[in-house]
Amino acid sequence: MAKVDRRIAKSQVAIKNAVTELMSEKGFDDITIQDIADRADVNRGTIYLHYSDKYDLLDKMIEEHIENLRELCQSASEMTFQEGNYVWYEYFERNYLFFSTMLASKGAPYFRSRFLDLVIEEFKAEVDIAAEKNNGLNEEVVLQFFASAVVGSVEWWFKNEMPLPARIMAEQTGALLDRNFE
Repeated sequence: MAKVDRRIAKSQVAIKNAVTELMSEKGFDDITIQDIADRADVNRGTIYLHYSDKYDLLDKMIEEHIENLRELCQSASEMTFQEGNYVWYEYFERNYLFFSTMLASKGAPYFRSRFLDLVIEEFKAEVDIAAEKNNGLNEEVVLQFFASAVVGSVEWWFKNEMPLPARIMAEQTGALLDRNFE
């Protein structure tokens, strides 16, 4: 993979941070490329070098975080749900402004949908409808139920400004998943 020039990487980080900050202040539809450029302290042209418009920028930010979460899932595949959840909650905590903005903002339903899809995809291998406790249940219903619970728990955590430490959230949500997927 080609090495990215440090100045380009620095500009991209500034642009992404600017979008996230602006979205925490006002709706995405109200944000202009000029707002982003001013906040990131770059020229508008610099943004257009990397992104076709603000929607492309937001899509790429979302996909980057979804891919990072997918990689964390792969690295945690041999862990219990409690241990694996902690890896996610640490990541959520490190990227608090992005996730709290995405989950609290009505301007980013696409993120919630992508997040839900990721959780369903990751749980698919865990669902065993032949197992005694899930015998006779529809696999899609089980997947939707638990994925929605995970996404809802994360939303609650952010909307309430992380009232419990990441470790406690991971342990408690992990214990609930372990009970049902063992």
